[in-house]
Amino acid sequence: MTQSHELKELVIDRQVSNDINDSNLPSENELTTWLSAVLKSQNDMGKEITLRFVDEEESKALNSQYRQKHKPTNVLSFPFEAPPGINLPFLGDLVICKPVIEQEAVNQNKPLLHHYAHMVIHGCLHLYGYDHIDNHEAETMEALEIELLQHLNIDDPYQEF
Repeated sequence: MTQSHELKELVIDRQVSNDINDSNLPSENELTTWLSAVLKSQNDMGKEITLRFVDEEESKALNSQYRQKHKPTNVLSFPFEAPPGINLPFLGDLVICKPVIEQEAVNQNKPLLHHYAHMVIHGCLHLYGYDHIDNHEAETMEALEIELLQHLNIDDPYQEF
């Protein structure tokens, strides 16, 4: 039996860890704008995405468990894989480390919301299988990130200032 759950628009399950202050986090509208840009670029509207904002401890634990890297990171992506024959609208989960994003924005001299937009788009592209392991993959992914951000009036995140 095949199950089909079709959504007409993006659904975001926005979660904020109890261990972080939710000030300066992107709004639901901002997240919807950024994620919708990626979904439209993939001709794949009508998905559900869980987006969780966490502290450094939770990010480090997940990064250690799933990537064997024992430090917090800006964004982790966990694509959803439905069992064979089951069609569900879940794209996956994004875990964003608020303190890492904030520090990177300062270090890179970028507006905080622009850096959040970049990391949300970057993480969502990982959910679609984009990667940056080799140079060709990195160039493809970065070019798409730059294009999507440009449509949102956000400067090239890879440009040195």
